[in-house]
Amino acid sequence: MALVKMMMMMMMMIAIALLFTFSFSFSVAAEEALVSRIAFGSCANQSSPQPIWDAIVDFKPQVFIWLGDNIYGDIRRPFKLFGNERTIGPWKNVPRFVPSSEDEMQSKYNIAKTNRGYTRLRHIAKVIGTWDDHDYGLNDAGKEFKLKDTNQRLMLDFLDEPHGSPRRKQAGVYASYTFGPEGRRIKVILLDTRYHRDPLRSDGTILGDAQWTWLNKELNGPPSEITIIASSIQVVSNLSACTGPLFYMESWGRFPRERKRLFNLISNSKRDGVFFISGDVHFGEITRYDCATAYPLYDITSSGLTQAVEKVIPSFLHFVLRFLAWVTPTTMRVINSTCKHRSCTYGQPNFGAIQVNWDANPVKLRFEVRGVSGEAVNSVTTSLPELEASKKRKPDIKGKQQYCSLEVDLPWLVRHRLAILFTFSVAVVIVVQVGVLYMAISLMVKCLRKCKLD
Repeated sequence: MALVKMMMMMMMMIAIALLFTFSFSFSVAAEEALVSRIAFGSCANQSSPQPIWDAIVDFKPQVFIWLGDNIYGDIRRPFKLFGNERTIGPWKNVPRFVPSSEDEMQSKYNIAKTNRGYTRLRHIAKVIGTWDDHDYGLNDAGKEFKLKDTNQRLMLDFLDEPHGSPRRKQAGVYASYTFGPEGRRIKVILLDTRYHRDPLRSDGTILGDAQWTWLNKELNGPPSEITIIASSIQVVSNLSACTGPLFYMESWGRFPRERKRLFNLISNSKRDGVFFISGDVHFGEITRYDCATAYPLYDITSSGLTQAVEKVIPSFLHFVLRFLAWVTPTTMRVINSTCKHRSCTYGQPNFGAIQVNWDANPVKLRFEVRGVSGEAVNSVTTSLPELEASKKRKPDIKGKQQYCSLEVDLPWLVRHRLAILFTFSVAVVIVVQVGVLYMAISLMVKCLRKCKLD
């Protein structure tokens, strides 16, 4: 009997060892599987229809990256200029956005997670991500937001983050992942632009000291052929410099010292193949900056999966938005023949797509903004050598590199062209209205005089 028991114990130990070996091999194989298609997106209102998941699934991404506003967790009050609760205007007395309770946030995450299209995506792709303000808990909020720790737990639950993950113990949701075998590796760095961010207009910090230390370690760590830095807000573009004082958008450009620090960190790391992906602004575009590092830094912006600027106005007025996008000065946007619209912005629901042709010589990369039907509405094709510091680039025909002028450095009249156009248009409307009113009053006076004479 003792011999039989011993043999049974040995067989069990062998079985456990085989099971462990198989599990370990499967895990390594999953990490080292070649990745050539990555999709990403942002700004998905859980209460809105989300047909775009079909196009994302048809793209067959191996990885999908959330860039924030994965739900709209805060509560938005309507615009009210008068009344007891005024949300806009000089007499505003209540905030327009207020945070939801933990139960309300959880309910919204449940709606998002059980969406049929998103469920299909989760079955075919590794889903990772960061957050932005609306899933952080409050519009435009930063480090002062009191419910950030609770909402961090809820967001990580939504992403199925393991309970023992460092992300559940650290202050913020930043993280990094490496995919693919040696020689064909893709590193994804997810930034947290909310948890430690100082107030807007402060030119303070976005990432905070701990995250800056971590990012420095990540960029100077083991090499990868491609490094994607995911930021919930735009890094390269700073359109607020040209749309203010009419309206402002969040971006790294509004924290110029932080953006310069980020560019310097990338440059000093000597890391090749770095580019950004971003969301937040409710339209899609591709921008680049050629004078931060020894090679161009691209920023592919996809926003949003449901929320888009052209959805908030009637379709017959879409041409107005497209015209305004075209006349708004930009120094960073890539303008080419692949764009669906002349401005090379896209104001309908969209997602981002990255394709890597590892078999090409040299390796080719294609960045795309895709519409709800899966069609590319904006794209850029480049190669790995073009994203290497050793590659020598030719200046343009004027002897200057393109994409090197910051928006804030534009001449005043050019930079504020949109505000000048808006002011002129308002002035014309007022003059026309005053003229019509004057003519109407004049006719009435003439009619009254005529009636008296009769």
